[in-house]
Amino acid sequence: MLGLLPETSAGRTSASNPLLRGQIDRARKDQVPTHVIERALEKARGGGGEDFAPARYEGYGPGGSMIIVECLTDNPTRTYNDVRQCFTKAKSKLGTSGSVSHMFDHCAILVFEGPSEDDVLEALLMQDVDVTDVEQADGKITVFTPDTEYGKAKKALSASLGEIEYEVDEIQFLPQITTEITGDDAAVFEKLVDMLNDLDDVQNVYHNAQL
Repeated sequence: MLGLLPETSAGRTSASNPLLRGQIDRARKDQVPTHVIERALEKARGGGGEDFAPARYEGYGPGGSMIIVECLTDNPTRTYNDVRQCFTKAKSKLGTSGSVSHMFDHCAILVFEGPSEDDVLEALLMQDVDVTDVEQADGKITVFTPDTEYGKAKKALSASLGEIEYEVDEIQFLPQITTEITGDDAAVFEKLVDMLNDLDDVQNVYHNAQL
């Protein structure tokens, strides 16, 4: 979120966390005010005496859909209860850790304007990056790598292609299969996602629903 803040607390934090660095860059691109970004970083660092930690919840939504909820919380019990309440209101059910995530690929996605697909693939392979796929369409290159290769992939691309402006720079859970949701199930599903996104602790909601 915070862009390239030289020698500030944001800059130092992002330098040690490639994913956070990408989020900072996107926030700067979207013209998010610096004080908002600093406040988010302070929360992530556990500023103000609070100790924040990531939490992930998995469950089953309407119509047999599968949902993954990523949170950042200073009170796991509260967050779990809040997330569970959303599922309950939508007549859905939380599962145990790993109950649905095995049906998703946890991968980094990078999209940018670039040279040929072959040139990009060669740049990644030369730096021993584990590449899942590289696609080219409408002048845009899309790179898929395992989430653990995110920082390494970006470093390899920068070394070979110079400064890159990414249109997409994210780590996501991508479903291996999708589930079509229709009728009343679709309405309840959308309500569930809205309720989850309204929770302060929720950072991302991933699912395999096709509405």
